[in-house]
Amino acid sequence: MAITNEDILNALRHVDDPDIKKDLVSLNMISNIAVDGNKVSFKLTLTTPACPLKEKIKNDCINAIHEYVGKDLQVEIDIDSNVTTLRKENVNVLPSVKNIICVASGKGGVGKSTVAVNLALSLARTGAKVGLIDADIYGPSIPMMLGVKGRKPEVRLIKDKHYMVPLEAEGIKILSIGLLIDDRQAVVWRGPMVTSALRQFVTDCIWGKLDYMVVDMPPGTGDIHITVAQTLNVTGAVIVTTPQDVALADARKALSMFRLENINVPVLGVVENMAYFTPEELPNNKYYIFGKDGGQKLAEEYEVPFLGQIPLVQSIREGGDNGKPVSTYGRDNELVAKAFDDIANNVARQVAIKNANLQPEQTDLVLS
Repeated sequence: MAITNEDILNALRHVDDPDIKKDLVSLNMISNIAVDGNKVSFKLTLTTPACPLKEKIKNDCINAIHEYVGKDLQVEIDIDSNVTTLRKENVNVLPSVKNIICVASGKGGVGKSTVAVNLALSLARTGAKVGLIDADIYGPSIPMMLGVKGRKPEVRLIKDKHYMVPLEAEGIKILSIGLLIDDRQAVVWRGPMVTSALRQFVTDCIWGKLDYMVVDMPPGTGDIHITVAQTLNVTGAVIVTTPQDVALADARKALSMFRLENINVPVLGVVENMAYFTPEELPNNKYYIFGKDGGQKLAEEYEVPFLGQIPLVQSIREGGDNGKPVSTYGRDNELVAKAFDDIANNVARQVAIKNANLQPEQTDLVLS
């Protein structure tokens, strides 16, 4: 009896997405099925190019076809991705951005901007289209960390209105107040001016189509956080902390802030920066200078995912100071490169889970 496309679909109904817990067929992840003798081919569309489980899903598909259709079939799978979103295309703020991810911390000095930059770059390395907004108006650091100090965004006149065009650096689009003022000039603005500037970054800027927009939030909990939550339809927040108690105390406040009723942003998880120090001459040794597993304990306390640890490594600091971030220029350091890649994969994974499980009405924030 000849094998039909329906036979292949029925076999693949036995394969679940490990995170979403639904079968690939009902998730509309299977298309372009073709059967030619004993050769079967089809397209598998994942929810993100950063999917860390793509090989497992691929192997599960092959095994299901062998088990339910025929052991001798040759299976070819074309793996593609289409980043999921719950943001509606008719929203009037960043309608072409699929997911907005806030990177926040309760205090400064924990490496929040370092995480934001390298998270954006690691997501872009998977093939995703990524933007990065430096929302830390008082202390912008993105221009230095990406080596674009002194460059100015282009301004275009469209229908009698001026729009900024984000700079492009290392494969991502970026915008920061640090690109618009002298880097020695202090930003001495009251709250309304700050929030007005931030609104212009999203309403008067040509971002184009993006899979992920990473927003580097300022430390603390204040006007900018409220503005972002109430102006953007935010997908989720990443909390950055170091292991010591003083950082964890402030990280708790940041995490709790996103859960307030008037903010209501899902927390994607916790990143622990400066988790341990490993000297180059003693690669098997770990020294927990700032304490051990504080970020993981925080994630457990609030029942949110633990996204990963970043070691205390000199090249991370040097990359930020020199405008050559380690996610791009530090690939020779396997420990560091893997740490940021794993965090990016886990963030993308949590975004896909949120998009699959939340109902649209749960993510509609007030646009102002």
